[in-house]
Amino acid sequence: MQTLRTTSENPDFQNLVKQLDAYLAVMDGEEHAFYHQYNKIDMLKNCIVIFDNDNAVAIGAIKELDSKSMEVKRMFTLPEKRGKGLASKILTELETWTKELGYEKTILETGKRQTEAVALYNKYGYKVIPNYGQYIGIENSICFEKEL
Repeated sequence: MQTLRTTSENPDFQNLVKQLDAYLAVMDGEEHAFYHQYNKIDMLKNCIVIFDNDNAVAIGAIKELDSKSMEVKRMFTLPEKRGKGLASKILTELETWTKELGYEKTILETGKRQTEAVALYNKYGYKVIPNYGQYIGIENSICFEKEL
């Protein structure tokens, strides 16, 4: 496995984002359009791609939320590669990168139906916080943060 720090201009990152969006369209159903508008990737400067034998298999990204926080975005592992610790590896790398950039915490939103994601964030010490920003009042959203 190889880990690459890149930007959202990376074609492998873009390809996996398309697969993520297709997956989320099914999972989120009617709410997909609402979430999709907040998940544009055209300006992401801090993206991770994991490769297995030169094939991109998992991604994640961070973007500045405020002067102390980076928001975790676009976490995805190909279904056939799940259960191998790739999401954990990406999350750890994103946290490390956040600290290297001088931020104090990571924050994120996921859907309550994304049970694997919720379990991952709980496992890695993320605490549920009140929904922030555009997610305030959104029933399916659950927000987390972690002090680094």
